[in-house]
Amino acid sequence: MPFQQLTIELGTLDAQTVEEALLELGAVSITLTDAADQPLLEPAPGETPLWRHITLKALFAADAEPAAVLAALCGRLQLPAPPACRSQLVADQDWTRAWLADFKPMRFGRRLWVVPSEYAPPEPDAVNLVLDPGLAFGTGTHPTTALCLRWLDGLSLNDARVLDYGCGSGILAIAALKLGAAQATGVDNDPQALTAARNNARRNQVAEKLTLCPPGQLPAAQYPVLVANILANPLVALAPQFARLCAPGGRLALSGILVEQESLIRHAYAPFFQLDPVQQQDEWLLITGTRK
Repeated sequence: MPFQQLTIELGTLDAQTVEEALLELGAVSITLTDAADQPLLEPAPGETPLWRHITLKALFAADAEPAAVLAALCGRLQLPAPPACRSQLVADQDWTRAWLADFKPMRFGRRLWVVPSEYAPPEPDAVNLVLDPGLAFGTGTHPTTALCLRWLDGLSLNDARVLDYGCGSGILAIAALKLGAAQATGVDNDPQALTAARNNARRNQVAEKLTLCPPGQLPAAQYPVLVANILANPLVALAPQFARLCAPGGRLALSGILVEQESLIRHAYAPFFQLDPVQQQDEWLLITGTRK
């Protein structure tokens, strides 16, 4: 059965208000997407941030009249004119699978692949991490995650203990375990992230080696490898704690850092770590170092 899809550029309109109005007008599905490629990383607990420029796609029954829907929307929201909108009939499909259509196997470094579950590994003898997008951020498609994965692939992780602070989907901790680490700990303040990480660890047969917890329950210990893919401001605040958590001579990797934030991070971590030259992908940096 086909659907009538309305694609609306929201501009200054409030996304939640428009979404609620369209659902009341009979929409069977609402999707919000970023119209300007603005990253949203690590929201605080309870926050649901949205992009500044939003495209809304609403699915209605095939016989819905787009002009009538827009007129009713204007009436409900008291808009002087309808927002920019285009309509088209779209065929029914497995929408979850359709959303994954652009997520293909990806290689990071010499031996590590991230492979969606519906694909056969391109290199069966490589280190293959099976992962689908789910409840939490982190599939390897974003430059910050890609930088961390390549860094992990380049380390000798045999029998190492790894801390993944801000673990999200668990991709970095699981990659470390697949690359030879003996044990990994994932920390996140979002319960959904911990659920996603636990499920992904089971899928990759490493659940027994992965410990997951919120920040307040992280045991007092030191780790030979610490990786944190979050944001610059939290990284600055966490510098003294990371210095305590990283073992002397241990390796550190920090990502989620924009090019213009390099000096901010270096200033915070230089007292504790011997920092390496930065690695860059697009406008994002990876800053690594060794605990003094």
